[in-house]
Amino acid sequence: MDVNKLKQVLSISFKDDKLLRQAFTHSSYVNEHQNRHLSDNERLEFLGDAVLELAVSDYLYKKHEEMSEGDLTKLRANIVCEESLFHFSDILGLNEYILLGKGEERTGGRKRQALLADVFEAFLGALYLDQGMNVCQKFLEKHIFPHISTDAFSHVMDYKTQLQELIQKEKGSILQYKIIEEKGPSHAKEFKAQVIVNKDKNAVGIGKTKKEAEQVAAKKMFEMLNGKK
Repeated sequence: MDVNKLKQVLSISFKDDKLLRQAFTHSSYVNEHQNRHLSDNERLEFLGDAVLELAVSDYLYKKHEEMSEGDLTKLRANIVCEESLFHFSDILGLNEYILLGKGEERTGGRKRQALLADVFEAFLGALYLDQGMNVCQKFLEKHIFPHISTDAFSHVMDYKTQLQELIQKEKGSILQYKIIEEKGPSHAKEFKAQVIVNKDKNAVGIGKTKKEAEQVAAKKMFEMLNGKK
C-alpha cells in the first residue's frame, strides 16, 4: 500500500501513517500475515460509522432548514447506507489501496460493495483519531457532500419513493420502469433506464447500476411533474 500516494490523492496529511494503513487492512490480510501482528480495520469502521452519522447530521441540519425531523432522519439514513458509502469509496478510488488476503482478492473483494463501504468508514475513523472531528467535517465537505445533490447520487434522495407517492395522488395512474440499454465491460457497466407515467410521459436516466439509473430517471420525472403542478 502506497500511503504517500493515498495522502496525495486525497489531499490530506496524516500524523500516524500506521493508523492510516490500518484503516485499509482487511481481516483476510491480517489472517494471512499473523506473524506481522497487524490489526484490521473493523474497530476503526465502528468509530467511523459514528463520525459519519454526526457529520452528515450537522450538514443536513444546516443545509435543509425547512426539513422536519422525520425527513432529516430519512435522508440521513439514505446517505449513510451501504450503497452510498460504496459510491463515496468509489469516487475517492479507495479500492486501489485496500490490503486483502489472496482468497478475498480472488473472489472479487476489491469490488465488493460491503467491503468498500466498510473501508470508507474505517478511513473516516482513522482521520478522526489522527486529527479530530473538524478535519473530518472539512474532508467530507470537500470530497463527499458536493456529490449528494448531483444526479450520480440521486439514489440518496430516493426519488423513486417520492415519485410513487406523487403518482398515487391521482387515481388510476400507472408507473413503469424499463432498462432500455446496457453497455460497457462488466467492471464498468452503464445502464439507461426509462420511467413511464400513464403511457404518455417518460424520462430517461443513466447510471452505473440499474437502481441508480432508475433513480436518475425518477428524479427527472418527479421534477417534470412537480414543475407542471
